[in-house]
Amino acid sequence: MKIFITGGTGAIGRPLIAELLAKGHAVVALTRSEEKAHALTEQGVEPAIADVFDADAVKAVVARARPDVVIEQLTALPKTYTRESMSAAAPFNRRIRLEGGANVLAAAQAAGVRRYLRQSVAFYAVPGAGLADEETPLSIDASPAVAADARVLSEIEHRLLGTPNIEGIVMRYGFFYGSGTWFNPDGDVAQQVRQQQFPIVGSGEGVWSWLHIEDAAIATVSAAEQGNPGIYLVVNDEPLAVRQWLPSFAKWLNAPPPPQISVEDALKGSGADAVYYGTQMRGASNAKAKRELSFQPRPLEWIGKHRWRN
Repeated sequence: MKIFITGGTGAIGRPLIAELLAKGHAVVALTRSEEKAHALTEQGVEPAIADVFDADAVKAVVARARPDVVIEQLTALPKTYTRESMSAAAPFNRRIRLEGGANVLAAAQAAGVRRYLRQSVAFYAVPGAGLADEETPLSIDASPAVAADARVLSEIEHRLLGTPNIEGIVMRYGFFYGSGTWFNPDGDVAQQVRQQQFPIVGSGEGVWSWLHIEDAAIATVSAAEQGNPGIYLVVNDEPLAVRQWLPSFAKWLNAPPPPQISVEDALKGSGADAVYYGTQMRGASNAKAKRELSFQPRPLEWIGKHRWRN
């Protein structure tokens, strides 16, 4: 198939392109940089040069590419995972998802694209008992930044799934780890853990669902090839509470054990979002992805096997 990618030079874009090429697909990747266009060409990818906020330019490059599938991975996340950097990046990240994504979707529809995949997240599900599934709504009433992001993601998910004549597929990914992510040994969170700046909040009952960046790419290619329209939660088999994964992550990094702080201190120092991630977040089930995409995620490398209990 011929596949058009946006966000092809990001953390997931690189392994995604490698997986698509390995499976024999022709790949066209959107970029606005001549330098990145040259790098894409060296990979065996056809570059399409346009600004994602220029609707006419995007429409032109998609029409010229005539792809079977569009995969939208538009994000603008910072290299550092701090309250300040995430807050600073949030407005543009939401804009590129909403406005840029709308331009790409409109261009795909005008070009008669058959199938369209877009990135979403698995860790904004409404809090509750057990694991979230594809029917669980996103938590638009959570902490301020989480709620704002969840509203944006809900809007773009509904926009895609309601677009006529396109098979829309939403990939709700878990927390990425692996090369180029915050949770790699050379990533920002790893550095914070080494400096004991990433604490357990309260009793650490917030449940995180993980996903290796290369497994994200494999699942996305599988969805492009054989997925059914709708939503997929794409996470590994080990949803873990912070009190489980964070001490093991620190040990794996040869870092000191993480400190533990109260909810009250977290609210004062880091805000309500830190409390959400540390104490309220709900894990996600990958049953549908395993069933329909033959998804087989790798074990989380820094922790022994845990069995999830409702």
